[in-house]
Amino acid sequence: MQTIEDIENIIHENLAVMVYFSAPTCSVCQALKPKLIKAVDENFKDFMIISIDTSANQEIAAYFSVFTIPTILVFLDSKEFLRKSRHMSIDEVVDTIKRPYDIMTS
Repeated sequence: MQTIEDIENIIHENLAVMVYFSAPTCSVCQALKPKLIKAVDENFKDFMIISIDTSANQEIAAYFSVFTIPTILVFLDSKEFLRKSRHMSIDEVVDTIKRPYDIMTS
């Protein structure tokens, strides 16, 4: 089980990190997660993805001010760049990340 400190270390040690907050009882979360991971893997080679089960890690969700699921947080160069909750398009997420990510990795 990951701690807040573990996640903070991953965010600070990696150029690009996505934290995906969900729960096993959330059908939208379970349907979205594999599609989102596939899109990120196909478009961004240096992206670290962390999955957080909010039902088991309420303290971590509260620390990151996540109160609804699914929620994604994208950190670029250790700074929160994108926060999306509930209704999100995978294409919109990829498009939003693409330009700054390409600039950072070129």
